[in-house]
Amino acid sequence: MMETLYNTWIIASKPDNIPIVGLMFLVIFFTYLALRLAVRNDRIRSKNEADPDEGAGASKGQLVDVKDVVFDEAEQGLPAKVLTWPHLVKLELLVTLFMMVLLMVWSIPIDAPLEEMANPGLSPNPAKAPWYFLGLQDMLVYFDPWIAGVLIPVVIIVGLMLIPYLDPNPKGSGYYTLKERKAIIATFFFGFHILWILFIVIGTFLRGPGWMWFWPWETWDAHRVVSETNVNLNEFVGNLLGIEAIAAPKAAFAFGILALGGYYALGCLLPYGYLRRQQSEILAKMGWIRYGTIAVLFWSMMGLPIKVFLNLFFHIKYIWVTPWFNI
Repeated sequence: MMETLYNTWIIASKPDNIPIVGLMFLVIFFTYLALRLAVRNDRIRSKNEADPDEGAGASKGQLVDVKDVVFDEAEQGLPAKVLTWPHLVKLELLVTLFMMVLLMVWSIPIDAPLEEMANPGLSPNPAKAPWYFLGLQDMLVYFDPWIAGVLIPVVIIVGLMLIPYLDPNPKGSGYYTLKERKAIIATFFFGFHILWILFIVIGTFLRGPGWMWFWPWETWDAHRVVSETNVNLNEFVGNLLGIEAIAAPKAAFAFGILALGGYYALGCLLPYGYLRRQQSEILAKMGWIRYGTIAVLFWSMMGLPIKVFLNLFFHIKYIWVTPWFNI
């Protein structure tokens, strides 16, 4: 136990890693704050729906739907306008001064993580990217470089840009809520906290020399040797079923197409059939184009943890093997 705490402290106390430790606490705090406000707003909204008269006279700080209630600032004791100066600018100035003092105090006990001039004959081990790229660097273990470094970031950016055009739900706009957007919020939390923040934490605290996996109770050893035998999915299935022909290049190419095609087909068509049998209003509002785009983006996102699981537990390297790229 003491060795685990000591190893964790050695890694966390490095000047490069201290901001990442702060990032973890900030993510936890603001996640809690957002969930707390969402639960509070849902409770107030339920109360307003149960008793509209009481909801119409909501006091300052309570959520009221603007399409149901006409606000009268004078009756609620609120100013008709809140000016940028001095209200907003004054707060921004105070926050700026606070951050300046914090950074000055921070710089006294902690040295800046500056290293010597680059030496081509001496590479750092482990060689890590800046913290905001650590998640992408860890994905290089499971994907080809162009997929982890180019395709996945592009899909993330395009998916975020398409959110306003893909979301047909007008509810929950302008305030925190869980009740009105359960699926969207769950998807966001999984994508941001698990597939982004967790990968940054893994790259910081669990990836040591040689980019090998070290548990918190293990000391980083640059001379450690790990022998792993990774196989492609077609080879894994061939060995499991006793079919050697599936390992041939053409068979591997065809097997990968069938595997990926079946993955997306089942992931998109099964929920579509269920929602259609339930006569879902959301499906009627989205239409098949928006539904298909959302389904493809969602199952592409889920492909990352699935690929990580297959690699860690079954040592499967690639799903689809081609002469040009591997997935």
